[in-house]
Amino acid sequence: MSGEKRGGASCPLVRKNSVLVQRRVVEGDAIRSIDIFQPPVSRGELIFKPCLIRNQEPNMPPRIIARQLSRPKGALGVLVAQLMNRGNARMNAFAVRQLELAASDHVLEIGFGGGLTLPSLLEGAAYVAGVDRSPDMVRRAKSRFSEAMAAGRANFCEGRVEALPFGPGLFAKVCTVNTVYFWSALGAGCAEIHRVLQPGGRVAIGFLPKERMDQMGFPRDIFTSRSPDEVVAALVQEGFNSIRIERPEPATPWNVVVATR
Repeated sequence: MSGEKRGGASCPLVRKNSVLVQRRVVEGDAIRSIDIFQPPVSRGELIFKPCLIRNQEPNMPPRIIARQLSRPKGALGVLVAQLMNRGNARMNAFAVRQLELAASDHVLEIGFGGGLTLPSLLEGAAYVAGVDRSPDMVRRAKSRFSEAMAAGRANFCEGRVEALPFGPGLFAKVCTVNTVYFWSALGAGCAEIHRVLQPGGRVAIGFLPKERMDQMGFPRDIFTSRSPDEVVAALVQEGFNSIRIERPEPATPWNVVVATR
């Protein structure tokens, strides 16, 4: 991955032949221009890396985008969600495969964002619930999957992993991808997932490990990088077993931690 100087700030280029998408966004009282390099669809591992290019402080790109990744909002939030859907499609699909869905399963997705995995979950399970920190993403999911909701097969609500708005033992499977960076504490999130899972239920947690996340320069007051060992330790502490770390290939930069209640 190479970088070049634009407007005095280092701008990471995600991939050769990327498409440049420019947007103007409001940050407080200022209007700022950002360039987003949107890579073409490919089988490679894509990580979203934006940059500001005009008269901006070097630390502004990660702050603007980090806030949107944490809680997508408005037009920029929709754009970010769409780009992340494309870029993280392979990780999401792999995480869903680790669940080994059954037709009778009730499944919870934590942090569904742009809704990339929801169609496959609805196809493979009896019922799908989704919880997200973003009211905008919840509204979009309710509109997009209104038929499934009307049929009693889906529901979406605003919430946090540390206080899931569901009763104990309601779900056979739980899936969450690229959310652990925003948990206030791994133990609190794992404890809540354990609470809402049925005995024998399975969770799949997908994320980019700490050594790679730390290279991306996101502000640490918004993003908290996590190592696989930290996630495994939190799951063990909360009573999970049969824990394993999965990757489709040894060189894959991300991982999915799978555990059983």
